[in-house]
Amino acid sequence: MAEAWQAIAGHPLFWLGVTLAAYQLGLELYQRSGLALFHPVLVSIALIIAALWLFGVDFAAYSAAVDPLLILLGPATVALAVPLYLNLRKIRQFAWPVLLTLLLGGGFATLSTLLLAWLFGLNPMLMLTLAPKSVTTPIAMLVAEQIGGVAALAAVFVMLTAILAALLGPALLRLCRITHPAAWGLAMGICAHAVGTARAMEESEEAGAFAALGMSLMGILTALLLPLGVTLWLFWLG
Repeated sequence: MAEAWQAIAGHPLFWLGVTLAAYQLGLELYQRSGLALFHPVLVSIALIIAALWLFGVDFAAYSAAVDPLLILLGPATVALAVPLYLNLRKIRQFAWPVLLTLLLGGGFATLSTLLLAWLFGLNPMLMLTLAPKSVTTPIAMLVAEQIGGVAALAAVFVMLTAILAALLGPALLRLCRITHPAAWGLAMGICAHAVGTARAMEESEEAGAFAALGMSLMGILTALLLPLGVTLWLFWLG
């Protein structure tokens, strides 16, 4: 019996099924309860960790098994252009406020991360890995690797940032009395990237469009400016 279970757990399609089932269960709990604590990403992570521990499978084997899902991250991110196109007229009306929010909010998100990491005495490698935490996973992994961080660890930091922002972001926005869909969505997109965009789409199509815009522009600026900034910083130190 043990050998049979090991054979099942060793099949790549098994872990694809476990991943999809865990997310579906999390989605069902979230829709029925309405509680942010049962966010499908958070629930699925907990369930997959439990399954890996139960079957004694290491993360490298799991990652190889679900690689087709990772490949879909890119097309899924590009597909967010659809709500952008549908709300293009509204986006044009807020072009300057969007750019100003992106520069101030996005810059603060990155610089405050580096400052806190430096104050807590983290080594340079961890600081550079943390720096792109506010962009979507594919971009964060590439940028982290380019500037001297660890791509796999950057993905973990991105996911933790997204989950915390999705859990706490709506409450903070309500506390600050921010209700306009454009501002609401832009804040969630900049801070919580893809997870925040999905959360914003639950509020309204307009909020989802601005969240997708914030996530996209944040990713582009980070990919362009962060490596340049790190290069100049290293040149100044050297």
